[in-house]
Amino acid sequence: MPSNMNQQNQQEQVVAVRKNGDGDIVELKLTSGQVVDYKQAQQMAKNGQILNVNVFRGRDGDEHLRSNADGDPTNNLDNLPLF
Repeated sequence: MPSNMNQQNQQEQVVAVRKNGDGDIVELKLTSGQVVDYKQAQQMAKNGQILNVNVFRGRDGDEHLRSNADGDPTNNLDNLPLF
């Protein structure tokens, strides 16, 4: 039973973002207070360590991080508070 709780605690959520001068997200702050860069957050999302986000391949051929579509624009990564 404790191992299940451990697994649960390892899943983070994005609570804030840091953007560069172009408005692109470069770092994400997680519920634990940990700050990760964009590539690290992509890997964590692929590993199921961050809730409510996914990685997709854009038209530009690069991988991008986005919030899961839930019809609520307020929790989109671009709309989260800045830190």
